[in-house]
Amino acid sequence: MTETAFKKITYEDLYTIPENMIGEIIDGGLYAMPRPSFRHSNVVSGITDEIKSPFQKGRGGPGGWIILYEPEICLGENILVPDLAGWKKERLSKPPEENYTTIVPDWICEVLSPGTVRIDRIRKMPIYAEFGVRHIWLIDPIAKTFEVYRLEAGRWMLLSTHGENDRVRAEPFQEIEIALEYLWWEDG
Repeated sequence: MTETAFKKITYEDLYTIPENMIGEIIDGGLYAMPRPSFRHSNVVSGITDEIKSPFQKGRGGPGGWIILYEPEICLGENILVPDLAGWKKERLSKPPEENYTTIVPDWICEVLSPGTVRIDRIRKMPIYAEFGVRHIWLIDPIAKTFEVYRLEAGRWMLLSTHGENDRVRAEPFQEIEIALEYLWWEDG
C-alpha cells in the first residue's frame, strides 16, 4: 500500500495565486476566485455607501464601527475574505501588524455570485458561526435578494428576507433604512 503525503496549505500559499484572483484557505483547502463582477461590486459599493458614513464615521448615525472591504480574517486554520466585515470599534481599536486579523468580526456581508454561492453558504457560514460572528448578510445581485441572519446558540437564525425594491432595516445596522433598489445594476 502506498501512502500519499499531502502538503498542508499555509498562508504563504496565498502568494501563489494570480493577482487577479482572491485566495482563501477554507477547511484546509486553497480556493481561488476571480475578482467580482460589476453587479457584485455595485452591491458591495452600495452597502458600503449606506453603512460606512453613519456607522464608521458617525455622520447621521451612532458611529463606533470599523467597516472594511475584503479584509483577510484568520479564524483558526482558515483565512477568509468576506466582501465586507465590521467590528465594533472597541474590539478592533488599531489595525493589525499582519495582512490579516484574528479578531472575529461582529458582522459579515457576503455578496453571492454563481461561482461562490456554495462556498459562502456551505463552507464559510459554518466557520463564521463556529467562531462567533454575530450577524451575517447574504445578498444576491442576480436574484435581487437580501437575507439577514443572527447567530443564536451557535446556529444561524434567518431574521428576514427581502428583495427587489424593499426598504430594509437590518441588524446590526437597523438604525438606518437601506433602499434595495439602489443596490441592483439595472440594464439599459
